[in-house]
Amino acid sequence: MKMLSHFSTFLILCIIVALVAYLDSPYSFIYSGYSYSASEQVVAQPVEVQPPTNVPVLENRLDTVQQMDGYYVEIYQEYEVYYDEEGNVVKRDPTSKTESVRYWDKGSEN
Repeated sequence: MKMLSHFSTFLILCIIVALVAYLDSPYSFIYSGYSYSASEQVVAQPVEVQPPTNVPVLENRLDTVQQMDGYYVEIYQEYEVYYDEEGNVVKRDPTSKTESVRYWDKGSEN
């Protein structure tokens, strides 16, 4: 009797999983109004677009290296860098964001 109860629970669980999988698939009646294939072939055409020059590129640059409590601490400053059409730096503005990386100094163990 206990085996029949486990089997029926397992069967009900399988039916629920199968129903949910069907309803989530693109073949279910819920998605019958949507088309997943094109009736005509679509050819992508390349577009020549120049990237804008007034949008900054964010770069992290090493600002300082300090030695504190047996660690080397590298502090990086984030900059907004503006380039012209030839790729030359026009303007470099520091932001308020900084990041630090710590490295253990093996020579300070003694």
